[in-house]
Amino acid sequence: MPLLPRRAFVRRMVGHALFALAFVAGSLAIGVAGYHWIEGMPFVDSLLNASMLLGGMGPVGELHTVAGKLFASAYALFAGIGFLVVAGVLFAPIIHRFLHRFHLELAADQDAPRKDLPGRQSYRADRARHTDHVSDTKEDT
Repeated sequence: MPLLPRRAFVRRMVGHALFALAFVAGSLAIGVAGYHWIEGMPFVDSLLNASMLLGGMGPVGELHTVAGKLFASAYALFAGIGFLVVAGVLFAPIIHRFLHRFHLELAADQDAPRKDLPGRQSYRADRARHTDHVSDTKEDT
């Protein structure tokens, strides 16, 4: 399969970026709501705490209630995992394109002589020898 044209790749990247942006916005909304209604912080302080946690810096304001502390703990874990999700969503198309291009370059070089490490046979040579051995044993039985 040929490499995706650049315009389609950019469109795919924009789609992944929009998903990541929506995920971050939704995560921020959850954090602001939780800090505001569970901990009782004003919206501005809730926004600051949620933003700092999502950004990896940690909470700013002091928490006073047990429920607020439990929410902050769960939200911190969610923010850490959310960071990994967003990174994966953003880098997946780039890595996929790189691997696909690398695969196409290897496929174009199939007619070229194979070079292996010294003292090591290629996978195909090992496989051919294994299938010959298996067919020999089947004929014996």
